Amino acid sequence: MTTFHPRINLDIQEIQTGSATVSVARMNANECIKEWHVGYPSTKKQPQKVSWNDYITWPDNERWEIIDGVAYNMAPAPSVKHQIVAGNLYSQFDQKLKNKPCRPFIAPVDVVLSEYDIVQPDVFVVCDKKKITEGNIQGAPDVVIEILSPFTALKDLRDKKTLYEKYGVKEYIVIDPIEEYVERFRLGKDGMYGKGEIFGPQEVLKCISPEGIKLNLRKIFEVGESFHRPSATL
Repeated sequence: MTTFHPRINLDIQEIQTGSATVSVARMNANECIKEWHVGYPSTKKQPQKVSWNDYITWPDNERWEIIDGVAYNMAPAPSVKHQIVAGNLYSQFDQKLKNKPCRPFIAPVDVVLSEYDIVQPDVFVVCDKKKITEGNIQGAPDVVIEILSPFTALKDLRDKKTLYEKYGVKEYIVIDPIEEYVERFRLGKDGMYGKGEIFGPQEVLKCISPEGIKLNLRKIFEVGESFHRPSATL
């Protein structure tokens, strides 16, 4: 199904991933507006791969990610529901990990996976204190959670899933804040993610790393709270 966003001229399309269907934003083929290449490579000419050395020279008031040397613009700001879900998720991790070696983080925090791979996951957990530096995280977190939006869903479900698998993130969790479901991928002994597991808003998700942590999805989604469902996009 395709719908048209009247204000910024984006096609919102549904794609099938695992057991669920999600909406993703795709630029209209006749448009090339740099500011709205969100979750897609920037329109800047890139004769060679973009690296950490390039990244640290960019303005602090801009948010970018680099995947395999390609820069992705992270504007515009996330929706209110996105931020509520992220805050609730971080709060549960923070409470449950008190006095434990693992530590939760919430965006924006740079995770440096390599010279050409720098990302800012929405929420993540690091259990190896040696990876935590004053300026950023050096190496793969144990758990990464990305919260979908129409502008970033394709990147989160395809490019980032491949990236996190490559660098050995043990558990990759994707959350749809509008449809209110969770899809979890576990890293197998072969170094590959298995089939995604789907969880509904009334369920409890038991993390594999850190072991024993249970996430109450009802509280994360604030089931029963009054929210106006957005029409198609923001």
